[in-house]
Amino acid sequence: MYAEIILAFLISAILTLLIQWIIKKSGGNLYTPIRGGTPRAVGIAPFIAMILFLPAHYSYLVAIIGIFAFIDDLIGRKKFKNMKIEVGQLFRGIGMLLVALIGFYYLGPVSILVALMIQPMNIADMQPGTACSSVIIMCILAVILLINSVLYGFIIPLVILAACIGYAPLDYKGKIMMGEIGNHSFAVGLGISYTILGGFYGLYYGIGYLYGSILGVLGLFIVISLIIALLRRENLKIFMQNKLGIENPYFGDYVMDVMTGGGLGDLIRQILLRKHQIIVKNKLLIHLGFRRLLFNPNAH
Repeated sequence: MYAEIILAFLISAILTLLIQWIIKKSGGNLYTPIRGGTPRAVGIAPFIAMILFLPAHYSYLVAIIGIFAFIDDLIGRKKFKNMKIEVGQLFRGIGMLLVALIGFYYLGPVSILVALMIQPMNIADMQPGTACSSVIIMCILAVILLINSVLYGFIIPLVILAACIGYAPLDYKGKIMMGEIGNHSFAVGLGISYTILGGFYGLYYGIGYLYGSILGVLGLFIVISLIIALLRRENLKIFMQNKLGIENPYFGDYVMDVMTGGGLGDLIRQILLRKHQIIVKNKLLIHLGFRRLLFNPNAH
């Protein structure tokens, strides 16, 4: 059992070094000019480790989202003619939909929430080390809370943790980026871990596996969004002031950006609000981040 954890770490670490070297040499869309040149989509290394050592029916979900996310990485920022959506975003959306649909068979309706975990993790990968720190913290918490489970559910977050630690050193140094394949795979893996965690405690406290699993993933979504907002607060402050025109943003704005920001979130705002911009004046709502929640980039 623990041999798999060690192998997950070693495979992730070795493949990280190999893949970042290959991307450096080959270039293309996977080599971004950020920080003087950075290999992107190196998250394929922990992705491979996870699908090798996670239980089969869970590895299917990680494999599905990873494949579609890697297509997103390869295509880059290309857009359809006369459309605001990017080609990569479309593939990402298809992957999320498949995780929700196929995951329904293995996880029940909580699979929808598992697919939505991609949103905060995608925002986290924009800053070196943030996604890794978030994964490591939430995996350690899951292992601690599942250590006494009779089904050995803690093995799943341990595999994810090992894969992340094997990949992490170069990410913390800012020399590589996970890319969509990395952060999407970790997002689904964490969602599965907290589905099991919530279901275990749901049975323990008598509220049922389904309700427990839903609460578990909802708790993960909120806590990891808080962690990411805290770690990225300085970058988010600059982004909101300079790019969105939100003056003196509060922590609630940062959290709301992590939960609902990014290209997909802003696209939904554009569709719903068209050219309208809702001005939030209530102080409580401002502190809670409703300025960012209702901000429509299409109105400017």
